[in-house]
Amino acid sequence: MDDAPTHTEDAAPLSKAELDALTDQLIDKLKSVYDPEIPVDIYELGLIYKVDVSDQKDVAIDMTLTAPGCPVAGEMPGWVQDAVMEIPGLKSCNVELVFDPPWDPSRMSDEAKLQLNMF
Repeated sequence: MDDAPTHTEDAAPLSKAELDALTDQLIDKLKSVYDPEIPVDIYELGLIYKVDVSDQKDVAIDMTLTAPGCPVAGEMPGWVQDAVMEIPGLKSCNVELVFDPPWDPSRMSDEAKLQLNMF
């Protein structure tokens, strides 16, 4: 009788190293998506509110827009999903638009504020 574990790779929790590497890849991909009205990526703008990664490598992202009436509201979640799904090994990505709390410029990184001369 074999005493080897019988769990599948999909059920194994992600190691800290795997999660750290995936986090870096996710940030890189999120930084590749830009708000078309502001020359700064959505990550530095503070539009990403939450990113959850399951042990099965399903990604769930909550994001917002600089304004609810943003002309690309219907398209930007798809841009984010497409960028994230370029990461090898991900099973899925679901991007949800949320407006609570509303976005304001205080959510921007110092890098974004420098790019927009907001200091």
